[in-house]
Amino acid sequence: MNAITNEVSIKLNSTLKKKILIVEDQFIEAHDLQLILEKADYEVMGLVRSVAQALEFIEKETPDLVFVDIFLKGKETGIDLAKILKEKHIGFIYLSANSSKSILEEAKKTQPYGFIVKPFRDQDVLITLDIACYRHKHGVETQLLQEKILEKNINEITFSSLKWEQALLQLGKTLQTYIPFDYMTAGFIDEVTNAVGLFRRNFDVYEMINIDKFSKITNFKKEELIDLHSKSLKLETAQIYQGDSFVKVSQNSPIKRLVLHTFGIKSFIVIPLIIDDRTFNFSFHSRHFEIYVEEHLALLTKLKSILTEFVSEMYITDKKLNGKEKVILNIPRDPRQGFESMIGNSKKMITVFDSIKKVAPFETSVLIMGESGTGKEKVAQSIHNLSNRKDKPLVIINCGAIPDNLAESLFFGHEKGAFTGAADKRIGKFEMADGGTIFLDEIGEMPIDLQVKLLRVLQEKEIERVGGRSPIKIDVRIIAATNRNLEEEVAAGRFRLDLYYRLYVFPIFVPSLRERTEDIPVLASHFINLFSEKTGLKAPLLQENVLQQLLSYDWPGNIRELEHVIERSILMSDGNIIKEIQLPFAKKQEEGEKQQEFSIKTIHDNERDYIIYILKRCKGKVSGMGGAAEILNIPSSTLNSKIKKLGIKHSHFS
Repeated sequence: MNAITNEVSIKLNSTLKKKILIVEDQFIEAHDLQLILEKADYEVMGLVRSVAQALEFIEKETPDLVFVDIFLKGKETGIDLAKILKEKHIGFIYLSANSSKSILEEAKKTQPYGFIVKPFRDQDVLITLDIACYRHKHGVETQLLQEKILEKNINEITFSSLKWEQALLQLGKTLQTYIPFDYMTAGFIDEVTNAVGLFRRNFDVYEMINIDKFSKITNFKKEELIDLHSKSLKLETAQIYQGDSFVKVSQNSPIKRLVLHTFGIKSFIVIPLIIDDRTFNFSFHSRHFEIYVEEHLALLTKLKSILTEFVSEMYITDKKLNGKEKVILNIPRDPRQGFESMIGNSKKMITVFDSIKKVAPFETSVLIMGESGTGKEKVAQSIHNLSNRKDKPLVIINCGAIPDNLAESLFFGHEKGAFTGAADKRIGKFEMADGGTIFLDEIGEMPIDLQVKLLRVLQEKEIERVGGRSPIKIDVRIIAATNRNLEEEVAAGRFRLDLYYRLYVFPIFVPSLRERTEDIPVLASHFINLFSEKTGLKAPLLQENVLQQLLSYDWPGNIRELEHVIERSILMSDGNIIKEIQLPFAKKQEEGEKQQEFSIKTIHDNERDYIIYILKRCKGKVSGMGGAAEILNIPSSTLNSKIKKLGIKHSHFS
């Protein structure tokens, strides 16, 4: 992995001065932007006024980045150009004046590296450009690493001693991380009887489906399936099928229509290989509309030669052995390894697992978002456990529980005598994490002045102890988490835009328990077994009506609340069956309905309600004069810990 990383870094560091193209139909604004960029030592390749001129320019020379106005001369807009730039892997920043919300939403879909609102300010332009160059370079670096890792992993499978179907299973699991699919098929287009499908049942369980099994599933005889195949289009072009192309191929291909209907497919992608003058197709099918993009097709196209070698070695060789057993030397690793602390098989959790698996091998910064109690820390632990840093420390910091006056010392350490009370030298959390990973939980609580220092760590990869005289080089991967909307925090001036974009390289959204209720039975069972093992009590069973209560409850405290409810219910249960369960809050029947029932609350519930009441009075202010901590007469760090422990969200008091 290190050799691959070094090779990619050499390629990316070969360019020096960034080349910028400006696509703007207002000459004065374009010229002002040019002056700002050239003053900052960027090379402005040219000024063009329309999409056609921009494309003509790009054909001659590729810019590192493009500034593009949303509204341009001619029928085509900057959004139309952005879609083409995205396909060509050229980064871009939008220039915007008074665009409507609908236009901005449409622009966001093209995934720009930033927006600059007219009139331009030098600082805004340069900060946005710096972030864009960082993210674009990081994206290219990650893409190159992905290709190298994929090639390496596929080669290992190709030259293993696995049989064809076992090798295909391993190939599917390897590709799943980069080409998401619910159903994958592989086979020669003129040989339907030997085609094999791979159906994904959940995160780590796949089912092989050959023609015999497909015949049973569909109630079509083998002869009927062969006949349908003979009447169908032969897909011999690398293409994404979704929208109109999806409809057309399903109308003209009876066998494909049957596959799509059977597995609920909404889009698919085909990559053909030529082997011994015959066409062999890999097809990846998804139950989601328009999930596949040009990047998926481009990646598969780059892998064509290595996939051809895989089929030649594994399929052809396997057939030549005439069914003789091959000795399996490579035992596949347990796919759940690294995810041991994470429970769930819902679609949204499978998406989280896939994201973790995809980002873990790289040095990419990760921002984990989700409500309190959803398990963001466990996501961070899994990323670390699946990374090349797994044998080094994972250091966890709760940014919301650190007093402002101690934060810098805790993060970066201090020298002896640096301030009153600094009797000894202290190593900070970042130094402790050197070579490993640092997890910044609740980063939205970090003070602005500390955000500036963290930004420097990300940029320079070095820290400086309080009272220190020289910087210290460190090698850490940063994973951050928040339950706040950081875009709103940026807009309110409480979080730095440049730090936000440097962290928001690879976001992972952890669903609330309300969004993954199908996981509640397995989570409840897990917590019952966990608490029973801890206490030595016999694990009780959940009565059906209790399970229904759990499924219908709103879970404001998410998984942490479920764990506490289960623990309390076990202690209060009489016998080996949990017959009733006490839930802190009844689920609302209608929006805005007030609870009329009288209920006895626990001490924790009363404390939670009182803190929310005080926070509402203070308009969300936690620390400082007139803050909730002052009214409650407790340190702000203690209050922040209580807020997190009690599952209090910003929406409860805003």
